[in-house]
Amino acid sequence: MTAPTRTHLSPALKQATPVVVDYAAGSWIYGTDGNRYLDFTTGIGVTSTGHCHPRVVEAAREQVGKIIHAQYTTVMHKPLLELTEKLGDFLPTGLDSVFYANSGSEAVEASIRLARMATGRPNIIAFHGGFHGRTVAAASLTTAGTKFRSGFAPIMGGVHIAPFPYAFRYGWDMDTAIDFALTELDYLLATISSPADTAAFIIEPVLGDGGYLPTPPAFLEGVRARADEHGIVLIVDEVQAGVGRTGKFWGHEHSSAKPDIVITAKGLASGFPISAIAASTELMSKAWPGSQGGTYGGNAVAAAAAVATLDVVRDEGLVENAAEQGEKLLGGLKELQQQYSAIGDARGLGLMQALEFVDGDGKPDAAAAARVQQTAISEGLLLLTCGALGNVVRVIPALVVTDDEITEGLDAIARTLKRAL
Repeated sequence: MTAPTRTHLSPALKQATPVVVDYAAGSWIYGTDGNRYLDFTTGIGVTSTGHCHPRVVEAAREQVGKIIHAQYTTVMHKPLLELTEKLGDFLPTGLDSVFYANSGSEAVEASIRLARMATGRPNIIAFHGGFHGRTVAAASLTTAGTKFRSGFAPIMGGVHIAPFPYAFRYGWDMDTAIDFALTELDYLLATISSPADTAAFIIEPVLGDGGYLPTPPAFLEGVRARADEHGIVLIVDEVQAGVGRTGKFWGHEHSSAKPDIVITAKGLASGFPISAIAASTELMSKAWPGSQGGTYGGNAVAAAAAVATLDVVRDEGLVENAAEQGEKLLGGLKELQQQYSAIGDARGLGLMQALEFVDGDGKPDAAAAARVQQTAISEGLLLLTCGALGNVVRVIPALVVTDDEITEGLDAIARTLKRAL
């Protein structure tokens, strides 16, 4: 008899922490090692209502007992109908048609497919440092690091990358960075991708894996103006920034710019896999027949969890809490910046904050960021790194985080910096 094969996870998967979870609740993870950890990763911004919020758990539990998989182009189910109606309370005005998928990457691909079909144009312009996913088309739009897009060429054609106003990296003030990036966008439209060939701009309201950089309102408004001028579709990727993360329900609401297509996922269902794109019915109707679908999209249990999530976000004032606690968090991070020259920048919106580390010459210091992230584990705090050069530590509490937990997290970061730097 042949001995059974001993299987294991792919060696390409790298764990950010050694923690094995026993259970979790709210802002806390309890490990099988007997320790508890303040979770300022939230599954990369996913567990918006905290771990195992009772109302989300109950909604999912109840739905599991009714129907788990009701493929939504075969039969319809009540949670998806309820979610679609409820999203109307939160979506930007005029975006009244929704398509569901499983992941952010799938929703990104659905958005660019729709934009190309609606305009009859081939090209997509993304912005330097953006992260839009790991599937081939989504990775082709991603420049948050070569690890997301290298090794499986050729990637999708028709993608062009415009500068993002990363003022700290350039060593400029914000106005100079914005003027530069908009001027270069105009130059790209004049030299590489004619407006007549450009279907869409796609941009995050806060760069995620690219370094937790808020998109300046004036820049997003400038992109919107160019989209209007040339009949280009503006796609705002709210996968990580949406559902209250930035202290507004949508990250783009920090500006006056309105998207033609908005993408949501991550925090929408508190950890259950569901994503969506929303557009006007007029725009969505330009999708070709059969171009939207998927086996698991709009899963009944995930939809029920999303309904409960939106109810909790509204009823518990979590968007407002994100703004209030985010202000305290950023203030504390900026105080630490004043104490350590290795912190080149402290930035963020709401509960989407980051520290960028530099060496004595002001150059990116990925080793310092890694030391901070790893040292924090022994201080009972879970953090993640990001940024194209790996020198940014991101701080992502759940939207239910309390004032005391923010204080505890800042204290843990202070202890960590003292040990790691």
